Amino acid sequence: MLSRTTIAALAPGRGAVITGGASGIGLATARQLAVFGMRVCIADRDRDALKAAEVELASVAPNGAKDIVGVETDVSSISDIDRLANTAFGRFDDIALLMNNAAAFQGGDALSDSDGWRRLMDVNVMGVLYGLQRIGHAMIDRGKPGFIVNTGSKQGITSPPGNTAYNVSKAAVKALTEGLAHTLRNLPNCRISAHLLIPGFTYTGNAARRTSTPPPPLGQRSKLRSG
Repeated sequence: MLSRTTIAALAPGRGAVITGGASGIGLATARQLAVFGMRVCIADRDRDALKAAEVELASVAPNGAKDIVGVETDVSSISDIDRLANTAFGRFDDIALLMNNAAAFQGGDALSDSDGWRRLMDVNVMGVLYGLQRIGHAMIDRGKPGFIVNTGSKQGITSPPGNTAYNVSKAAVKALTEGLAHTLRNLPNCRISAHLLIPGFTYTGNAARRTSTPPPPLGQRSKLRSG
């Protein structure tokens, strides 16, 4: 099990910024970090979900609402990312973990509407780039240990048919993260590392919009496979 006592970036009192943090993988991560005693800033476009997530996180954080803040954010907007950065650093000062997790899923094949492609790439690729260049860069400048985690997808590797735009965006996130990791390793005295999270199928809000039936619990899936 991950131990906060052996990882300086996850120490109680340090800050984290998670985009797409009001639901799904982002919220689950924020919840665990809050339990660790970290101070958590979540960003999301959904105002109602953001408010609900703030309440939930405050209920598990050792210091309650004092260590939780939500910022309504469109990650494809540089001005929104600037406001997010100013809020997070202004509230917590020390940010140890940046998780670029916000993503759009609705895309299409190679012949689909270019406006849809543009919106998806703005969120899934440029949103990650803006986050690491604005927030990640400030983390580097502070000289403390920390992580930048970009949420990719196995679809960025396996490229299944059906949603080429999404596949392309997540392949780009993979390449961007690998390039960032190389850059960070070659920066003198840099204590920030870059990581690519590649989840398999996860029943998040996006998945629920595509299929109304959630997968069975892990125990039941094991029985189905062995039966």
